[in-house]
Amino acid sequence: MREKQKKLVVTFRTTAGAMAMEEACRSAAAPGRLIPVPRAITAGCGMCWAAPPESRAAIEELVVREHLDVDGLYDVLL
Repeated sequence: MREKQKKLVVTFRTTAGAMAMEEACRSAAAPGRLIPVPRAITAGCGMCWAAPPESRAAIEELVVREHLDVDGLYDVLL
């Protein structure tokens, strides 16, 4: 069985918000990827951005700079 690791999870209200996050992160070479929202969290669109927890400051800065529509940021074991 795979050992769970702590991840930063960013949730979105809409799929368009999730896609905008993916595009912004790819352009900024920010780590992470889109995944289905874990069961422990509820989110509007069902997609979330999962990234290493040490990238939290960079991700938060990117969200503010690019005016991304996020629902929440969580630390989750995945």
